[in-house]
Amino acid sequence: MFNLTNFDEMHILIINGPNLNLLGKREENIYGSISFEDYLTKLGEKHKDIKLSYLQSNHEGDLIDYIHKYGFTVDGIILNAGAYTHSSYAIYDAIRAVSTIHIEVHISNIHKREKFRSESKIAGACLGSISGFGLYSYDLAIDAILNHLDK
Repeated sequence: MFNLTNFDEMHILIINGPNLNLLGKREENIYGSISFEDYLTKLGEKHKDIKLSYLQSNHEGDLIDYIHKYGFTVDGIILNAGAYTHSSYAIYDAIRAVSTIHIEVHISNIHKREKFRSESKIAGACLGSISGFGLYSYDLAIDAILNHLDK
């Protein structure tokens, strides 16, 4: 796990799914030209009072294992399940099985893309969904978690 800070007050985990390890290299017209690791550094600089951790996998079982392992201990999970968003009932069940809140995130607007991308199988298990704001979607998800936990 990649940790940006060592603060214990608030811990948010970002989990990225398949092909998101290629950000900055793949389909720049859709996903932009910055790597996620570079963006994560900027997030850490902006949110210095929050412990941000990051995991990525191209394998569905790994994503489920991450949710199980951290879904009772972190304050919130930001999940970009990539293409598994549109097909994985197993990830939906994993989210439902743990107590931590989840925010579903997508870099592109999934409703403006191919028809199959407009349906999320995991959205119903998440507190909310954010899509279409580029990498800034992750920033919005952090704000959503902070706002939700402040209530």
